[in-house]
Amino acid sequence: MRAALLLALALAACAPAPEAPATLAATATPAVPPTVSPKIALDLSALNADGLYGPPDGLRSLAYEFCLPVDSEAEAEVKTIDPTVQSMPGSRGHIGCTARQVLAIGSTHQPNYRDVLAKLAALPYVTRIQRADFE
Repeated sequence: MRAALLLALALAACAPAPEAPATLAATATPAVPPTVSPKIALDLSALNADGLYGPPDGLRSLAYEFCLPVDSEAEAEVKTIDPTVQSMPGSRGHIGCTARQVLAIGSTHQPNYRDVLAKLAALPYVTRIQRADFE
């Protein structure tokens, strides 16, 4: 009987310690809204502070597209807000720019990318910003 008791105590001592219950702060995801405007059809929750997503050894930026009016003033205004924007005249993109619009493509890999997206979305002529998928 004494041997069985010693064996039970020895086995109990070898068992892993029970984990402490996780606190809410340790398990909760940050309260960051996935979008900053209803015009922004992007899930920003996967992006880090540098505007990148993916595994640590394969981080990449998120490219987005939107349409601008064919107007050099609008293009200049957009480029002051977002220096990553490139215009693609003659291309409709997946977003479907019309003949009176120019496709614009930008990148989240820039400082304050959320603020940049919010400022772009606030422009009256930008109706939607969505992910640019290159094929």
